[in-house]
This record gives sequence, C-alpha cells and structure tokens, in this order.
Amino acid sequence: MNYFKTEEKDISISNPVDITREYNNGFVLTRKSKGNLIQTRSLRIKLTDFELSSENRRILNKNPDLKLDFQLLPLGNYSWQIHNLGKTFYTERFGDGTMSASKIKEMFTETDKSNMNSVFVYKYLSSVNDFADGYALSYENDQIIHYAYPFYSLEIPKEKNLGMAMMLNAINYSKEKGKEFIYLGSVVEKKSLYKLQFSGLEWFNTETKQWETDLEKLKDLVEHSDTD
Repeated sequence: MNYFKTEEKDISISNPVDITREYNNGFVLTRKSKGNLIQTRSLRIKLTDFELSSENRRILNKNPDLKLDFQLLPLGNYSWQIHNLGKTFYTERFGDGTMSASKIKEMFTETDKSNMNSVFVYKYLSSVNDFADGYALSYENDQIIHYAYPFYSLEIPKEKNLGMAMMLNAINYSKEKGKEFIYLGSVVEKKSLYKLQFSGLEWFNTETKQWETDLEKLKDLVEHSDTD
C-alpha cells in the first residue's frame, strides 16, 4: 500500500524525546520497519483543548459496557484469534492484501521489529468471546500517543459505531493520563474525514510545514486531491 508522504527517514527510536520531536514535525512511525517514519498530513488532538461533543457522548452512550485495557507490548496472552480478527477486518473493509496476518502478529509480539509499543484492548462486559472485541495498536511515551491500526469484530452491530467508540475511549484515556497530544494518523482521502469530528484538532500542512486548525481548508485539500 502506498501512503501520501513528503519525506521519509529512519532513526533510532530509543529516545522518546526524538520521537516526540519528529511527530511535532509532521512525521509518524510506520509499520514498514523499526525506526521508519514518513512526513504526511498528520492529524492530532491537543488534549487540553478537547471536550466531548453531544455527538461524541451519543456514541459513548451506545457503548456503556465497552471496557478499555491499555497494555504494553509484546502482548503476553497473544493468540491466533487476534491476527485472524485483524486480517478479516482489513480485508473486508479495505480489500485483500491491505494487512497481512503475519504483520499483525509481528506488531503485537516482536518489539524488536515493530514501532508500536502498546495496544488498546476493547471488550464488552457482556461479551461471551474468550478474546477481545477490538484492538488498536499504539506508540506511547510521556507526552504523546499515536493511535494506529484499529480493528474490531464485524459481528458487532453497526449502529453501535464501535470504531468511533474505540477512538473516543482512547482519546479520553490519553487526556486522563496527561498526554499533550494524541495522533490519529493522516487525513489525505475522503474516507478519513470522519476523524474531523473532535474538538482540539490540528493538522500538519505538508506545504507550509506548519500545524493548522482550519478544518475547512483541510477538507478542501482532501476534496481536491480525490479529484486529481
């Protein structure tokens, strides 16, 4: 899969200060290889400015028994059901070959190869499954969290909007933990515009190399790029 990027680099990710600086410069860690980053039209929430909207609350109210468990990687109780769940999700939502089962397993279990160091695990208290209903991998340090590669059971009723509920719970968690920013990936296609429903949003303009808050300008850029 090709991603929109204006620069790419490889660095050591042993120093969290270096990673935070790179994220502040519009770079994000990728799944390609350890230490690989690309500069893209990154999206983040300044968590001191984030407040739940009425629509955010409506979604959370649809999922009152959704429990979040934040765990460090590698995941000790990893099982094949996790990469099976992820592979099914990405294939059905985005097409065959989008995300392999082996890459999902690697990100959960091989921290010497993966940039992700933590994971949001979601499960309904009423669930009868032996494993979780959803997962979202993440990079976390004292200042930031990058919420990445979410997937969940497609058997959950669509009206619950589990994907958005997962993201909202992660945002709330990050704010409660005193993080400065949560990064939500990039916004380069129309299908990414659903991410623009939060307060406190900033996006990285790859032309000016600055963070901006004008979401209408971002929408125009996305609309234009989709018609090119």
